[in-house]
Amino acid sequence: MQVRHNITLDEEISEELETVAKELGEKKSSIIEKALTVFFDLLDLKLAQKRLKALEEGQDRIIDAEEVWKELDI
Repeated sequence: MQVRHNITLDEEISEELETVAKELGEKKSSIIEKALTVFFDLLDLKLAQKRLKALEEGQDRIIDAEEVWKELDI
């Protein structure tokens, strides 16, 4: 299912999007969707690195699944 969004872009970004879409013969929405997918993957990596750093610095800890299940009475 697709959801429609109205967005506002900086003029330079909009022009570049238009140019790339024409050159590739793709819809602008398709290019934006692909760009967001790559961006979200990058954010996932950054979050994982942040969580690993917190774990390494002792600011966070790993909890065994059995402990979680026991706490949830599963």
